[in-house]
Amino acid sequence: MDTDNQTWEREFILLGLSSDWDTQVSLFVLFLIKYMVTVLGNFLIVLLIRLDSRLHTPMYFFLTNLSLVDVSYATSIVPQMLAHFLAAHKAIPFVSCAAQLFFSLGLGGIEFVLLAVMAYDRYVAVCNPLRYSVIMHGGLCARLAITSWVSGSVNSLMQTVITFQLPMCQNNIVLLMTPFCLVLLSYIQIISTILKIQSTEGRKKAFHTCASHLTVVVLCYGMTIFTYIRPHSSPSVLQEKLISVFYAILMPVLNPMIYSVRNKEVKGAWQKMLGELSGLTSKLAT
Repeated sequence: MDTDNQTWEREFILLGLSSDWDTQVSLFVLFLIKYMVTVLGNFLIVLLIRLDSRLHTPMYFFLTNLSLVDVSYATSIVPQMLAHFLAAHKAIPFVSCAAQLFFSLGLGGIEFVLLAVMAYDRYVAVCNPLRYSVIMHGGLCARLAITSWVSGSVNSLMQTVITFQLPMCQNNIVLLMTPFCLVLLSYIQIISTILKIQSTEGRKKAFHTCASHLTVVVLCYGMTIFTYIRPHSSPSVLQEKLISVFYAILMPVLNPMIYSVRNKEVKGAWQKMLGELSGLTSKLAT
């Protein structure tokens, strides 16, 4: 067989979001800014949790893992995307494509499992508040985090191998639905418990403990389930690209924003840190 007819085995040609040069430059600048905001926002969340002892709780331990996953996920995709916006020959070698697929699937899977773990954490906090510290002890939290990373990585390895052996694979839905069912069961119990609370203030306080996580879950799982369950005849190429961009660029940016804006503890920690920095600056100035 002619070598030219086998180029598909050595590299893949990338269609990109647009063939217009000015549009590509504009997208390069836009996505670069979004990527920098993603990295900065998530690392600030990790730093804040590390520095403020009030945030040394299981929920923020899992949030630290989620932020690291978001940064890693964006890094596995966006730099390559930025490079190809300005490249004349838009192609990716076979091995590089397989590696990128492994990391993106793995990190995406880790995020799904982490969200399920965080849902269990919120379930314990709302339904068993008096035993929360006993149940969600450090050893269990560490094991749950390790399980999330390992399960996502193993699933990704299998998916990557299958994808590059078969013309099409839709088995990603398996890993998605398992943690989704766990999240659903957790929130059924949480809502049931909240509805049994007599006082309105008590119900509001209980719901507030889950609001940030629930917002992230709805965005993340909602878009993913829509991606896999929608009719195959309905999506256009443009829709597929936009969904991919949403996951690679917007979701990692939204997570730290949601937890910062909707969470009193995080906002309080920000105010404390900014106050300390302001005081330090004033001392240095004098």
